[in-house]
Amino acid sequence: MPYAADVTTPAPRQHARSGSPFEASIGFSRAVRVGTTVAVSGTAPVWPDGTVDPDPAVQARRCWEIMLTALEELGGTVADVIRTRQYVVDAADGDAVGAVHGEVFGEVRPASTMVVVKELLDPRWKVEMELDAVLG
Repeated sequence: MPYAADVTTPAPRQHARSGSPFEASIGFSRAVRVGTTVAVSGTAPVWPDGTVDPDPAVQARRCWEIMLTALEELGGTVADVIRTRQYVVDAADGDAVGAVHGEVFGEVRPASTMVVVKELLDPRWKVEMELDAVLG
């Protein structure tokens, strides 16, 4: 029989939801926290009314706004972000999207990847992003 000190209870899962219509139909959360780790799902640049601004920099800002709101809901801050992933459909948008990343994370400097993809779920989306954080 194990000693009481050898038995661990898994950290509870906490979920943040953003109201995306895909959360229920696909079965996912905007973000999940287990212990001090937070993973934020791929996030598209959609406004609450369903519109999408065509400007890639505006889209990038909207994605970070949605993701950082979910992170804050789970107790984190931008300073806790350790990794970001940015998916763009046009390499020509990389500079604009990257500049927004720099505005948001200039002092934090998480590990980051930007990938050019053929297409995203909605043709209006020029970017989709995700992040991981470890709460301090």
